[in-house]
Parts: sequence; structure tokens; C-alpha cells
Amino acid sequence: MTTTIEPVGALLRRWRRQRRRSQLDVSLAAELSTRHLSCIETGRANPSRDMIRRLCDELDVPLRERNALYLAGGFAPVHAERALADLGAARAAVEAVLTGHEPNPALAVDVRWELLAANRAMGVFLGDVPESLTRPRFNVLRATLHPDGLAGRIRNLAQWRAHVLRRVRRQLDRTPDAGLAELLAELESYPATGAEGEAGGAEHDLVVPLRMATDYGELALLYTTTVFGSPRDVTLDEIAIETFFPADAGTAALLRAVTAAV
Repeated sequence: MTTTIEPVGALLRRWRRQRRRSQLDVSLAAELSTRHLSCIETGRANPSRDMIRRLCDELDVPLRERNALYLAGGFAPVHAERALADLGAARAAVEAVLTGHEPNPALAVDVRWELLAANRAMGVFLGDVPESLTRPRFNVLRATLHPDGLAGRIRNLAQWRAHVLRRVRRQLDRTPDAGLAELLAELESYPATGAEGEAGGAEHDLVVPLRMATDYGELALLYTTTVFGSPRDVTLDEIAIETFFPADAGTAALLRAVTAAV
């Protein structure tokens, strides 16, 4: 079966529209004429490798999709895709963040929210996920929102589910990955009802917390996301480290006790 590669100009036009940028805006920022950009997008001119790089930089195209643009333009892909185990200092940095964040939970995921690594504190809670939801790959959002997963323990499930769905939609706007789109459709199909007596957000909350009932007590967690700056590897470009923090003193004490016991 023959695979058809979409013309590089059409791909660049799609990314420009995805970013809601005009030809004039992009051409000025990338230092080429609007006429030249128009000719590239319509296939009347072929961009050089350097021109593809400049336009990708300006349009913030993810590295995986940049490789597709280079191929469409007749060039070899520029960005390697290594396994996490082969990322050297970057892998060590991921492990340092995860380990250093204990006793608080932390994990690393790829662009489709498949689990790459987790610290001991996070492992305690992920251990409650049924084995049926861990195959073929452990998807963190599926495990969190699936009715057979952790959803029954989330006290503010409707609120947390709405937050997660908004986040994935924003992610899709930046990275229109087919697998991520399928995941979003699956997550949207899950029911929003959660634990009895669901807790909503309080007016004084600084952010939307994750409120979860556990065998050790109730947790209230905030989170931050860390990504690598200026990545050159596809895997590294798609890694995100999710670090959770206690939203109250009771959660902080509980996390210290649980982590000390494992």
C-alpha cells in the first residue's frame, strides 16, 4: 500500500491556521515576504530546510510534526526519537525531580498521557488501579477518570473531570495528535458522577484541587507541570512531569506518613 505524503506547503498552511496567524504576521516574524510564504503554501515554491526550520520555530510546531514537515519537503528528519532510558542527563533530571519531590506524588507522562515513570508516593495510589486498565500501556487519565479506576475515589469528580477535559482540549490545540484525540473522545464518554456527597470548589481555593478519598484518609492536592526547555529530541519534547503538592496541612501530614511506611 502506498502512503501519500501531504505537500509541505499544505502542512505549513494548516499549522499557520492552527496557530491563528495571518500570512503577513508569520512572514514578518520569519523574515520572508508575504508573497514568498503564499507561494510556499500553494506549492508554487519549495522551501529550503532552513526555511522549514524558521517557519516551524515561529509556529511552535512540535518536533514530531517537524519531522513530518521535513519529509514532506524532501529532507531527512532532523529530530531523533530515543527511549526514555537512552536520554542520558535528561533521564537523570526526570528521576531527580521525581525522587526529590517525595513525600509528595509525582509522575512523568508522554504526550498521550501514558505513564513513563513515577515516584514511590505516586506508586502507592496508582496501585489501586485495576490491572485491566493498565494494559497495553498505563494511561494516567484513563486510570483517573474511568468508572472502574480512581473515579469512585475522587470527591469532586465532576469538577476535576471538567478541568481535565479542558486541559486535554487545550493540549490538542497545540498538538493535534490522533491518539490524543481518541483519548479525549474516550474520556468524554465516561460518566461525570463520582463519590457520594461530592465536594465542589470553595471560593477561597487558589486552584482547582484534586480531592481524593484513600485508604489512608482524604487528600487535597494541587499540581504543577514541568517540561524541558529547548528540546531537540522528540521524546524529550513530549515529556511532562506532573508534581503534586498538599493543599492543606492534613494532606501534607498524611503524605509524609504514607511515604515513610512504604
